[in-house]
Amino acid sequence: MRGLESKIAVSSDADPGEWVKKILTKKELGHIKVKYFSKGILGLSVDSSAWLYVLSLKKEKMLRDLKKLNPGLKDISLRIGEIS
Repeated sequence: MRGLESKIAVSSDADPGEWVKKILTKKELGHIKVKYFSKGILGLSVDSSAWLYVLSLKKEKMLRDLKKLNPGLKDISLRIGEIS
């Protein structure tokens, strides 16, 4: 039983969507979607060029905050794309 509980706890922390929810505002979350997390790179899709610019300005701070939650994170990739 103890092993099962620890696996469940690890899997919730391993979700990149949960990391992003902890560091961004509700307004910002409405304009992005996590696309992938591969080889230490977190890919985020942004719904417009205006939000791409705003989040690009915050990228370094986001990266620092996310590295506290997952030290394996190396970079964030921001792209314009569909978020639905």
